[in-house]
Amino acid sequence: MQNPTALAARIAAVRIGSSSTNLFGPSSLDDAARRGAATQTATLAGPRRNIYAAGMVRLAKDGRTWQIGADVEVAWIANGTSIGRTITAAIPPVFEAYATVVLPERGEGQDQHDQAVLGLLREQSAGQPWWLGYLDTGADDIVFPDAPMVTLYSGWHYVLVQAGPEQAATWRESGPWSFWKGALPNLMFPADHSWLASTLWDDDWTCLGDPAEVVDGFLRSPDLRAWAVAPGEDATPPGHQAF
Repeated sequence: MQNPTALAARIAAVRIGSSSTNLFGPSSLDDAARRGAATQTATLAGPRRNIYAAGMVRLAKDGRTWQIGADVEVAWIANGTSIGRTITAAIPPVFEAYATVVLPERGEGQDQHDQAVLGLLREQSAGQPWWLGYLDTGADDIVFPDAPMVTLYSGWHYVLVQAGPEQAATWRESGPWSFWKGALPNLMFPADHSWLASTLWDDDWTCLGDPAEVVDGFLRSPDLRAWAVAPGEDATPPGHQAF
């Protein structure tokens, strides 16, 4: 692991035009420094755990830069969830309706499943950026392997990046070597927090919190196996086991 102080000094010395380096938005680092936003960091235990002030880190991919999220972006999730078997193990109790959506067995029909999920969520938040969270299991593609991470649930680490449904569908690579199946991120929510989709590490289903009409769309979709769940109920889908 690189020394955090040395890393911060290196970042502060790099200009915007550098490649494969944290980028601090469209203005120069000198301007950022004059605004007092250049160097403050907090260090947590574990690899790549330098957490920068919110909005400071941008990383390059697909010919542009993308904002990397910090713990402040997921504080509403962390503060509203607790360990257990109810839906609130993954989703804060702030939504109108909740559901679980079972992942395809052995990856059969995975692309069709993923497109159905994204299509329903896209309708609810058209034009908004999404936060995409990639869980670091040690085996799966987290898209930006050198990015700082956020912490959620049972101390799990996620790379959180602001992007959209197109990137959610295509960024992650998966295969027989991966723990996670399919392209979708483990965590997704739009800028206005109007819905949340979260697949916990050990689960083979996705937990949803949404407006009632969106949950109804999941329940009625011929491409998905979904169940409505009340906040106090065991969220484990029929025939499945929670660990």
